[in-house]
Amino acid sequence: MLHQLDLGTTFDYIGADGFYGNDCNLARKIDQLGLTYMLDIHSNQPVYLEKPELILPERKGNRGPKPKRLTVTEESVKVSDYIKGLDREEWEEIKVRKTAKGTLRGVYHFKKVYILNKQENQIEQRLLVIRRMKTKSGMEIKYSFTNADLIQYTPKALAYMQAQGYFIEHCIKEAKYILGMDQFQTRKWLAWYHQVALNIMTMCFMLKEKLFCFKNLPLLSARDIKDWLCFNMAKELT
Repeated sequence: MLHQLDLGTTFDYIGADGFYGNDCNLARKIDQLGLTYMLDIHSNQPVYLEKPELILPERKGNRGPKPKRLTVTEESVKVSDYIKGLDREEWEEIKVRKTAKGTLRGVYHFKKVYILNKQENQIEQRLLVIRRMKTKSGMEIKYSFTNADLIQYTPKALAYMQAQGYFIEHCIKEAKYILGMDQFQTRKWLAWYHQVALNIMTMCFMLKEKLFCFKNLPLLSARDIKDWLCFNMAKELT
């Protein structure tokens, strides 16, 4: 990330799944860089609804070293348990964006919470973003942390920000199933780097074609572009 900033790359925000969202220090460092993040978290993430106090516990007995690490006196709550106490009025329905299958919508809840960064031994503030959405398999619930706030951003902007992970997953899916990124049989790292670099270059080409043709062909897909190229290349060879 620092390398990209040195190159002059700009970010609207940083997004990541729960594996990275579970890293308190990663979020802290992104915030220190002056960047906005929206990081997914796990359903068992503990939070404090009010800012807790850190105290130095007393030593139990006369033996052993004195405690040096601060502890929290208040009890935390898991985000999955927190939503059980929410009323219907505390949720807000938001139409996020248009999709190929209609409008992406869900009900959202926003809450300022606090977490304990055990590595830094500090209390840090987050904005908890929760989305509930009906799917074919049932009710889907998504939890995220962000350093954005509802003064600078609207609820719809935060909902849109949280939903952008879909495009990353879709991009990887296209690379695997259409461009064959998972079908190479290289045996050394250098060959693997070359293969992935070629896939990324092809993906960039397809993205530019989609953007160029968006006005007339808004639903143009990577599969369409691949089929068109294969057809024209075969026609040239005959």
